[in-house]
Amino acid sequence: MLCSDRSYYTGSTTNLDQRIVDHNNGRYGGYTSSRLPVQLAWSQEFSDVRDAIALERQIKGWSRKKKDALIRSDFKLLHELARSTTAKSGAGEAPKPEAA
Repeated sequence: MLCSDRSYYTGSTTNLDQRIVDHNNGRYGGYTSSRLPVQLAWSQEFSDVRDAIALERQIKGWSRKKKDALIRSDFKLLHELARSTTAKSGAGEAPKPEAA
């Protein structure tokens, strides 16, 4: 989600529409509570919640540039940024999300 301070919040849920309403109504006291309102920037559906949680954790570690590329569906840039990170850290490349 894109927060009012232009930062990103990454999370997972089984009910996306309700989660956004809950954030904007102040139901959660965490990161977004002082950055309202929030709006959806990108989402991906998964059939297995474990896959959703794994990608959530991965995205949380990404740079702003990588998150921006994902939101824009610029998979070429996302791949390049993943390669530059891999060269520096030895980490694996980012998964290529399926179309929703």
